[in-house]
Amino acid sequence: MKIRVGVFFGGKSVEHEVSVITGLQAFNHIDREKYEPIPIYITKDGKFYIGEKIGVIENYRNIPALLKDSTQVIPINDDGCKFLRYPMKKFGDNVMAQIDVALPAVHGTNVEDGAFQGFLQTLGVPYASCDVLSSAVGMDKYVMKTVFKDNDIPVLPCVVTNIKEYTKNPDEIVAKIEAKTTYPVIIKPVNLGSSVGIRKAKNREELIEALEYGFTFAIRVLVENAVTQLKEINCSVLGDYEDAEASECEEPVANDEILSYQDKYVSGSKSGGGKSGMASLKRKIPADISPEMREEIRTLAVKAFKCLGCSGVARIDFMLDMAENKIYLNEINTIPGSLSFYLWEPMGVKYSQLLDRMITLAFKRERENKSISFSFDTNILENITLGGAKGAKGTKM
Repeated sequence: MKIRVGVFFGGKSVEHEVSVITGLQAFNHIDREKYEPIPIYITKDGKFYIGEKIGVIENYRNIPALLKDSTQVIPINDDGCKFLRYPMKKFGDNVMAQIDVALPAVHGTNVEDGAFQGFLQTLGVPYASCDVLSSAVGMDKYVMKTVFKDNDIPVLPCVVTNIKEYTKNPDEIVAKIEAKTTYPVIIKPVNLGSSVGIRKAKNREELIEALEYGFTFAIRVLVENAVTQLKEINCSVLGDYEDAEASECEEPVANDEILSYQDKYVSGSKSGGGKSGMASLKRKIPADISPEMREEIRTLAVKAFKCLGCSGVARIDFMLDMAENKIYLNEINTIPGSLSFYLWEPMGVKYSQLLDRMITLAFKRERENKSISFSFDTNILENITLGGAKGAKGTKM
């Protein structure tokens, strides 16, 4: 019997469309000899849909029509993860699908940040991605930097502010930023990916514009010194806390000083971004760096991956300061665009093999979790009344 894999994509995120591309790429490349993939689309308001047309990317040109021809479902934990028709019918079988393992192909806030991983964990279904904690830390750029810095992984220093304190006293916040940084600076939302909301500022006027722009996407923004002689290098890592390996390194080619959302998902595709996702980005593979630099980056990538306790596949993005010959870790993507399959192909790993190893890791973690005690075979509630609890150290409830 084939293993039923729920491929989840979409969600309430500004990276919604990017997620659809990643999800359908994975759905189309999974090994049908071993797995039965089930595409599960999450709308921008958090509803789940399944159906034959959900797995065809051309249908997303008209999403209202697609949803009309598909079935809304709700997931439940009932002797496995099942999906019930919603609203349910009075007669007949309402179970529309059942999965054995989940493959999250979601990006951005509300889905990649640990929220969706926690939802899957509550449903009791194994999932092929980072766990709740590593997903949450990886999404928050400030927390991520703090953890990496504490583990001797080089990161740029930064200043973080939020929309409330900025609105209350913008001049004070700008002065604080200028005291701790030097122009030019990079301004970015703390918890977004895909280069959404990122701006570069060369003076105070541009800084103020960039802060206000960033606050349209997130409550908190981060400001750090810009690397003026910059070379960006990305490396993927596959594995878990016990064993992990690094992919080939890539050097993305930007049309501007900053690798933008446009560079990543639109300009590289003849069809205007459609089917290729991150795989369509202009890049050099392998990256134009020395063998020594390549190995140092790959070693740092694995160290960062294990430091956060990641699992499955992630992509770690680095910045090379060519003037100072220094490496800085920029960010980690716990569910990278296109699942970084294009970085594994040069290593002899096909996309279907990458997905197979991710699913294998999901089942490994599930087996390990089953060996851990999460509750006790006692029920202290047996002796509890609204007035107090017997034997509860004499305290009142």
